[in-house]
Amino acid sequence: MAQSMDKFKETFREEAFELLTHLEDTLLELESQPLNGELINAAFRAIHTVKGSAAMFGFDKVSKFAHEVETALDLCRNGTLSITKEFIGLALKGRDQLRQLMEFEGPLPEEISSESEALLKRFKEFADKGRPQAVPLAAPQTQVAQKSVPEAALEKAQVARTFRISFKPQASIFKNGTKVLNLVEELAALGQADVIPHMEQLPSLAELDPESCYIWWEILLTAAVDENAIRDIFIFVEDLSELKIEVASGKSEDEPVRLGEILVDRGDVSSGDIREALGSQKKLGEVLVESKIVSRPQVESALAEQEHLKKVQERSGESTTASIRVASDKLDALVDLVGELVTLQARLSQTSLELKDGSLSSVAEQFERLISQLRDNAMSIRMLPIGSTFNKFRRLVRDLSLELGKEMELVTEGAETELDKTVIEKLGDPLVHLIRNSVDHGIERPDVREKAGKQRTGTIRLVARHSGAYVLIQVSDDGKGLDRDAIKAKAIERGFITANQEIADSELYNLIFEPGFSTAKVVTNVSGRGVGMDVVKREIDSLGGTAQLSTEAGRGMTVTLKIPLTLAIIDGLLVCIGREFYVVPLSSVDGCIEIRAQNLREMGDRRIISYRDELVPYINMRSFFDFGQSEDETESEPEIEHIVIASAQDRRVGLVVDQVIGDSQIVIKPLGRMYRDVDGVSGATILGDGTVALILDVNRLAAVVQRGNGLKAAAGGA
Repeated sequence: MAQSMDKFKETFREEAFELLTHLEDTLLELESQPLNGELINAAFRAIHTVKGSAAMFGFDKVSKFAHEVETALDLCRNGTLSITKEFIGLALKGRDQLRQLMEFEGPLPEEISSESEALLKRFKEFADKGRPQAVPLAAPQTQVAQKSVPEAALEKAQVARTFRISFKPQASIFKNGTKVLNLVEELAALGQADVIPHMEQLPSLAELDPESCYIWWEILLTAAVDENAIRDIFIFVEDLSELKIEVASGKSEDEPVRLGEILVDRGDVSSGDIREALGSQKKLGEVLVESKIVSRPQVESALAEQEHLKKVQERSGESTTASIRVASDKLDALVDLVGELVTLQARLSQTSLELKDGSLSSVAEQFERLISQLRDNAMSIRMLPIGSTFNKFRRLVRDLSLELGKEMELVTEGAETELDKTVIEKLGDPLVHLIRNSVDHGIERPDVREKAGKQRTGTIRLVARHSGAYVLIQVSDDGKGLDRDAIKAKAIERGFITANQEIADSELYNLIFEPGFSTAKVVTNVSGRGVGMDVVKREIDSLGGTAQLSTEAGRGMTVTLKIPLTLAIIDGLLVCIGREFYVVPLSSVDGCIEIRAQNLREMGDRRIISYRDELVPYINMRSFFDFGQSEDETESEPEIEHIVIASAQDRRVGLVVDQVIGDSQIVIKPLGRMYRDVDGVSGATILGDGTVALILDVNRLAAVVQRGNGLKAAAGGA
C-alpha cells in the first residue's frame, strides 16, 4: 500500500509541476492583460487544483501555502483586488515557492521555512487590502452603479464557466401559482446544463399533499453568463426558495475530472477522508457511502457533475483525443529498436539483391515500406512543439529587465513548430545565452532609446519555422546592434587578426563565437565573461546545426540557428572514397556533378568549380582523409570524379568523392570518445552488409574550406 501511495504522490508531483508551469505562463500573460477575466480564472483554477490535490495526498504545507495564493487570486477574480506588477511579482515568487515545497515531505530546511513564512505574510497583507471594507450608508447608489474592472472585462469577454446551482423551493411555492419546472427549463436554456432532481423528502402516496413541493433541484450549468444573469431567473421566487450558486472547479485542457476533488470542492467530505478511501480497492464513491461519510445521493450528484465537466471538455474540443504519460527513456528505447530494424531492413534488401530471389525481394520491399511507416510514427512520438521551450524565456526576460532597469517584451512566433525532444533539450542553454546577451548588451535603457527616437520598450523576438529537414530559430532584438570597431579592436588584442588585415564584416562578427571573446567593459551577473556565445557555438555544432549572425548599427542584431529536426534517423547520400564508405546528410545535398580528374588537376591550387553560374570552392576528400596507396591496392584514382555539392553556412561547397552510390536511411551512431574531435566527421552508421560508414560533418568541412585557400581563390576569381 505504501508503494502504491508513493506512485500516486509521484504522479501528483508531475501533474502539479505542469500546473505550476501553466500558472507561470498565465501570470506573465496577465501582467500585460490585467483586465482579462479568462486569464484570472485560468490562474485561479490552476492554483485551486494544486491546493486540492496537495491536501488529498498529504502535502499539507503545499496546501496551506496554495490556499493563501488562491485567496489573493480569488479577490482579483471578484474585482476587489487590482492586478499590478507588484502582485504579479509576488504571485510568481509564490509559484516558485510551491515548487520548492513539493520537493519535501518531512521537515523543511530552516531557510525554505522562513522564506515561506515571509511570503505568506505578504500574501495575507495583499488579501487584507482587497477584502471589502465597511461602506458608508450615504453613498449606496455609487456602490451599486460601480462595477469592478475585472468583472466588467469578464462580461465583455463572455467567458464560459461552470456553475453549481442548488434550488430548494419551499413546500408552499405551488400555492401562489409558480411553475417551478419553467424556471428550471429557463435556466437550462442559458447554456449546457444537467439537471439533477433530489427526491429524498418525497413522502408515501398516502401522506403526499398535491399542493406541496417536496423536490429540490441541483443544476450544473456551463454558460458564458455571470451570477447575476442566473439570479434574474429566480428574482420573483427568492423569498420562497433557498438559492445557492457556486462556481465549480474548472479543468484545463488535459486535466482529468476526479470524483474526490469534486466532493472536496463541494464540501461533502474532507481531504483526509479521501486519502483513507484511496487505500481501498473499491470504487471511491462506494467506500465513502459504506463508511457513511457521505450519502448515496451526494455521490450520485457528484458523479453527475463529473460527467457534466467531461462533456463540457469534449464539446469544447479540449479533450478530442486521449493521451497517456510515457517515460522519456521508454521512447528512447523505442527509437533505438526502430533504428536496429532499419539496419536489419537494409541488410535484408542487400541480401535479396545478392541472391536475386524475386519472392525475397517482394518481402524485402514490403518490409521496407512497413519499417518506413514505423520509423515515421516513432519519430513523430518524440516530436514536441518548441513553444514549451519558448515559454520558459518569458520569465527570464521579465526578471532580467527588472534587474537591469530596462523595459522590454518577448515576442514569440512559430511556437507550434515541432522538433525532436532530444534536440529541444539541448537547445535550452544556447537560447538562454542568446537572450541574456540581447537583454544585457542589445537592448538599451529607456532614456537612451528615447533619445535615439525609439520606443522606451525594447523587443526581443523569438521565431521558429520549418525549412526542409531543418528548423530555423531566430533570436533578434531592436537594440543598438554590434559595435564593429570594438569587436575589431578586441580581435586584434586577442591575436585573432592583425591591425592591417582586411576582413569581411560577416567573418569579423563571427569572432564573437570564439571562446572568451567579449567586448563588455564590466563583468555583471548577467554577462561579460565571454563564455555565452562560445557555449552557443559549441552546442549548435554538436547538434549538427549552424549559427549565423547579422546586425545593423543602431537597429539591432539577429542570430539564426539552423537545427536538424532529429538526431536519430536521417536520410543520407552514400558515397565511396577509395574502399571506404561515407554518408552525406541528404538534407545538405544540393546536387551532384561529374568532372574529369584531368580537369581538376589542371586547376592546381585554384580549387573552385562552376556550378549553376556560381563559383563553388571544393575539397578533395581523398586528400583530406589522406588516402595513401596501399601495397595490395592496384586501382588508381578514377578518371571521372564525382562532386557532391552541399549547402553549409549559407554557402555551397563541393566534396570530391570517387563514387556516388545512392540514398539510404541512416541510423546515427555516436563516435567513441577518442574520435569525437575528428574534423569532418560527426558520427557513424552500420550499412546493410555490416560495414561501418562514417557520417560527414558538412559544416566542419565548409569551415575547413573557408580557412584554406579555396575560398580566397573563389573570391579572387569572382
